[in-house]
Amino acid sequence: MPDDTEDGGLPIIHAGFIPLVDCAPLVVAARKGFDTEQGFSLRLHKEASWANIRDKLEMGIFDCAHLLAPMAIASTLGLGRPPTPVIAPMALNLNGNVIVVSEELFAEMHAADPADTDAGGMRAAWALARVVTARRAAGAIPLTLGMVYPFSCHNYDMRCWLASAGIDPDNDVNLVVIPPPLIADSLAEGRIDGFCVGAPWGRISVEAGQGRIIAAKNHLWPNSPEKVLGVREDWAAKKPDLLIALVCALLKAAAWLEDRGNFVEAAHLLAEPRHIGVAEPMLYDALAGNLVRAKGEAARPNPDFLVFSRYAANFPWLSHAEWMVRQMERWRQIEPDMDPALVARQVYRPDIFRLAAARLGLSAPLSDSKDETLAGPSDIPGSLGPIRLGGGLPFGVPGK
Repeated sequence: MPDDTEDGGLPIIHAGFIPLVDCAPLVVAARKGFDTEQGFSLRLHKEASWANIRDKLEMGIFDCAHLLAPMAIASTLGLGRPPTPVIAPMALNLNGNVIVVSEELFAEMHAADPADTDAGGMRAAWALARVVTARRAAGAIPLTLGMVYPFSCHNYDMRCWLASAGIDPDNDVNLVVIPPPLIADSLAEGRIDGFCVGAPWGRISVEAGQGRIIAAKNHLWPNSPEKVLGVREDWAAKKPDLLIALVCALLKAAAWLEDRGNFVEAAHLLAEPRHIGVAEPMLYDALAGNLVRAKGEAARPNPDFLVFSRYAANFPWLSHAEWMVRQMERWRQIEPDMDPALVARQVYRPDIFRLAAARLGLSAPLSDSKDETLAGPSDIPGSLGPIRLGGGLPFGVPGK
């Protein structure tokens, strides 16, 4: 088991993370001293896969982790393994993922439907549907698409994006799991035809001339959930004051990341090999919302590409957790008799968030849930709206 204190007498919190830009609140908290300011020392442990994060969190090697939001739910429910209750007292970010296709697949899509392909976002799924139909008619093998973990927003983003255009994710394509740091190489080597991943790994494929970004997560569902602070419930119960201090430090780090004047320093910290270890300009672009869709193309402004604090980004909305449970039901990962509201309250903990916010003198939402429906078409280019929390197609519309 890890050490509990360091030489200075501060309690140590061990946190696992994956090299993604949305691990930034943890990196900033540890490197800018927000942890010691709150009376503890944050020790970061870089891992290559979400399965490693899951296992070490469950075993108690990590006290907490940069975690896929649905993974906290899956661990608590014991999906595919013994249950380990994990709570999410705060979210780490909104948005940040991209859908990428190989240059070869992009050419097929463009030939089949240039307007929808160029528009990107939800509309690009219709161009892909034409390719899938043509390939099936020709007797070609189905496309293979990568995502990072079965219980991830990446999986649900990809599935809902495909389904919005009538593509059956379980029968019309092959969906495979690939850890984020390996996904760009898998595309380059021809093992997959596209993928959904968090920054910066989509940009890595673009810069290599191997792939094109055809949708960002906020093109599908603006300000949608992504990563959370995942904490073992037993650790949280034993150390409630330390947990509040941890949330306070991460809230201060998230607010620091919203200041454009800090983007250069943040990119520099994230570029260190012990963190993400890729070129600073790509990390800066992710932080600043400069979306480069293809090699050699000018960046397109997408200021909400990755959100760390604004729009109540850190609040653990029960409505987000309920949406994830409904996706698990929709894609047959759980039985249909599960109560999404009950599961959401087991995992997402707005009560803990409010205690931390109060300690910092910050306001917090008065409600634990919010309306996750866009009443009409989104103003995000390429998004078709409306977005529904439950029933039907949660992304896009069931026709064109």
